[in-house]
Amino acid sequence: MRAHVLAAERLHGDDTTVPVLAKSRTVTGRLWTYVRDDRPFGGPAPPAAWFRYSRDRKGEHPTDHLDGWSGILQSDAYGGYNRLFDADRKPAPVTSAGCWAHARRGLFKLAEARPRTSCRGGRAQDRRNL
Repeated sequence: MRAHVLAAERLHGDDTTVPVLAKSRTVTGRLWTYVRDDRPFGGPAPPAAWFRYSRDRKGEHPTDHLDGWSGILQSDAYGGYNRLFDADRKPAPVTSAGCWAHARRGLFKLAEARPRTSCRGGRAQDRRNL
């Protein structure tokens, strides 16, 4: 699965928390996901996802996971990806493609923070206009 996913020119990368049972308690781990889907670009390869687990969210994890891969990575603005974008990275730097879903969250926060200027439509209408 790893080889198939990393054969793509474009990947989407993200991580999320996952509860992990430990001795007498539950701890929080990270599940890293790398997805390829070339269908929007006319690619014949089937879409696939590759998952990795870690105990923490250190930036070394995406660096290790994507070692030897170069291409376009769509991800959030997590600083742990930054080493992938270094100009000196081998075999080549990864090109960052920002995530619109994450950018949109910031726009919603701005809309919530601004003072209400009219009673007509309210905040729900403001959100539809973003």
